[in-house]
Amino acid sequence: MRHLSQMPTTAPRVLRSILSVPGLRDRFIAKAETVPADVILLDLEDSVPTERKVEARERVRAALPGFDKRGRLLFVRPNDLATGLLERDLDAVVCPALDGIHLPKTHDAEIVVRVDHYLTLLERARGMAAGSVRLIVWIESTQGIANAEAICRASARLIGASMGAEDYVTSLGVMRTRDGHEIEYPRARMANAAVAAGLTPIDCPEPDYRDLDHFTREVTHARSLGYRGKYCIHPDQVEIANRVFAPSTDQLGWAARVRDAYEAGEREGLGAVGLDGAMVDRPIYLRALELLQWQAAISATVG
Repeated sequence: MRHLSQMPTTAPRVLRSILSVPGLRDRFIAKAETVPADVILLDLEDSVPTERKVEARERVRAALPGFDKRGRLLFVRPNDLATGLLERDLDAVVCPALDGIHLPKTHDAEIVVRVDHYLTLLERARGMAAGSVRLIVWIESTQGIANAEAICRASARLIGASMGAEDYVTSLGVMRTRDGHEIEYPRARMANAAVAAGLTPIDCPEPDYRDLDHFTREVTHARSLGYRGKYCIHPDQVEIANRVFAPSTDQLGWAARVRDAYEAGEREGLGAVGLDGAMVDRPIYLRALELLQWQAAISATVG
């Protein structure tokens, strides 16, 4: 398990949007170079049929060194440990151009530890800095949700955790519905586990990529649960995720006024002040600071 001394001391990474790109589709990979997602994810798992896994692996291996990241992060989703393909996938894609691995079907912390050790060996063999390949885990089963807190603390490489709804409902033995009541509990628990561990929680994919109004409602709800990013399956979803997972102009204005009022009160020896007819105490002040820091991190990321 990750020792407390290894816990993050800085704000979680800005991961508002992760665009999944099928590893078999050269045209989609090329188009992804123009999409302003915070993370471009080349997929070797669910979007690739079993008989074409090796082909996709080789296509992604070839695409990584020349991919124009333009300041974005470049990740790969390999196949999961149980397939017997994970080790070969990692061996193929770990290189200086790779920023991280989006690890699927992370049912327990031991899987994360095992992958961490293998990445360390690959980095060492290839002359890369130790820990340079980061991890975002997929928590997408009843077992994974039950182990969410331990998984989110399993490696210092971790920067985020993703909720996988389709695999989760399958493991639970229910159907996924449009209103999503059946995934409300795992979404909330996973977000809490990720934030408590200093990671960025990333919400599950929305399969209906044509209904952008529904997608906007889903992203807005996810933000209310504590999520700070969304897994996107279509480029049209990226702008919405980037917009919703950022403080609004009104929120930033409120946060700046709260900060100024509270800090003025502190200088006068006050622990709480009035603003717009409401009390502002330290928890509200810290919430305002967090919004301002969040925007600063976004501004630094997008340049």
